[in-house]
Amino acid sequence: MITKTQLLQCAITKFTRFGSKHVTLDDLATELGISKKTIYSFFKNKEDLVKSSLEILLNEYKTDINRIVNSNGKDPVLCVILIYRRGFEYLKYFKPSFIFGLQKYYPKASLLFDNFSEELAHKTIQDLLIEAQIKGDIRREIDIELIVRIYFFRIDNLVFKENNLFEIYTKEVLFKHLVLYNLKGITSDNYTNKYL
Repeated sequence: MITKTQLLQCAITKFTRFGSKHVTLDDLATELGISKKTIYSFFKNKEDLVKSSLEILLNEYKTDINRIVNSNGKDPVLCVILIYRRGFEYLKYFKPSFIFGLQKYYPKASLLFDNFSEELAHKTIQDLLIEAQIKGDIRREIDIELIVRIYFFRIDNLVFKENNLFEIYTKEVLFKHLVLYNLKGITSDNYTNKYL
């Protein structure tokens, strides 16, 4: 008998690769060798399954973020770099249709993703950059909130536009241009780390 965890892992793989709208419950049932009724024994409907799958992905990333901050907390700029480096590893495997499908067809899952993005940018990243500014690692004249809004809020919207940047550029090139070069532009002359 299949477990809820096995079902969620299969759903995550399929949803992120093909988009949640394009993967049917019949597709998942066939892939797992179960009936659709078995899926309904775990989830009320497809939106419940999509939302639960997304929760697992976001919780995994939150765990990574906490580990990064706990391991590198003395250098908040480095924390921001490592958080986005890990985030780019996640985004690389998302098809744009996954994110857009959430917005269009699964409002509860979309709200979950939006809340996560908001918290990541305007709480975690902004707090780290403010801490770096207080330490003197970021120039005093920099408006941290504006920097977060311009460069660090909803990077997924930027890379997943009509011409998917992940299909045009390597993950490393995008990471350097969207994260490293922007941070380098706001750090003080005496700040350095292995990425900058």
